Amino acid sequence: MEIIRNRAYARAGLLGNPSDGYNGKTISIIVRNFWAEVVLYEWDSVDIVQSRNDRARFRSIHDLAQDVRLHGYYGGIRLIKATIKRFVDYCRERNFTLHDRNFSVRYETYIPRQVGLAGSSSIIVATLRCLMKFYGINIPIEQQPSLVLSVETEELGISAGLQDRVIQCYEGMVYMDFDRLVERKADGLAFYAYERLNPTLLPPIYVAYHNELAEPTEAFHNDIRGRYDSGESLVINAMKHLGQLTARGREALLNRDWKRLSALVDENFDTRRRIYKLPAWQVKMVETARRCGASAKFAGSGGAIIGVYRDETMFNELCHRLAAIGSDTIKPMVMG
Repeated sequence: MEIIRNRAYARAGLLGNPSDGYNGKTISIIVRNFWAEVVLYEWDSVDIVQSRNDRARFRSIHDLAQDVRLHGYYGGIRLIKATIKRFVDYCRERNFTLHDRNFSVRYETYIPRQVGLAGSSSIIVATLRCLMKFYGINIPIEQQPSLVLSVETEELGISAGLQDRVIQCYEGMVYMDFDRLVERKADGLAFYAYERLNPTLLPPIYVAYHNELAEPTEAFHNDIRGRYDSGESLVINAMKHLGQLTARGREALLNRDWKRLSALVDENFDTRRRIYKLPAWQVKMVETARRCGASAKFAGSGGAIIGVYRDETMFNELCHRLAAIGSDTIKPMVMG
């Protein structure tokens, strides 16, 4: 029996987020320390196996309430179901013939949940890869992020941008330009300019995340879209500025100007802070890292931070001080 196994990794936004959802620019890295894995094999019916992360049994009502507070109401099964449905629609719209064999699919995720490291989209990306392999369908890589995004936005109504899906499909480090002027379409899917950057250009960087306090992405992205669409100049100008910071960051990376890159990381967070009402515990992570001398910004929607550090002494101080406020600190593995 053929067993198809695929992983998709966590990601961290180095610069530009959240402008990816507003025709801005971003630079992201893959974080191979954490991953979601999907396994698919032929079966007599289409069977989605519940993961240990899809809890349906609790010690008490208080345990259930705490689980919802930390992780929201949604597990991975809805993501897999939505991915399968969208894949079928994609193939039907293009007259791709799918064989009639059924399959069982299961997943496990080792990505810290609800801290902005793209755990949900990783499950979708890994599922899509398994489906392409099982049915022998080749979807061009530049189209895959847009298809993944449509699973979340069109099927599940989740507010999201392309950044996470691009880096999880391409892996490594990618500079992304979402300007409408560079938009292209193929097979009904829009995509933009994605440039692979060599991860060896990176300075020493860290990622820290909080495992006890979390906030679903749907909650974090509360009213920014509405404020942007209504023409609020503060939000519109902030998104433009974040894109400009990203372009400067690309040049800093290519020139190995790590001091400049570090300053841009800090400016990214300061810009974001001007338009969001941020939870105090998330701000505390950034401020704690900065007191160590490192730069810091949110790695995604909140709950995890990323920044540049100078040397091992500073990294050890980061680990110690961030641990004191309940955060774990790692050196992200970007290359395979």
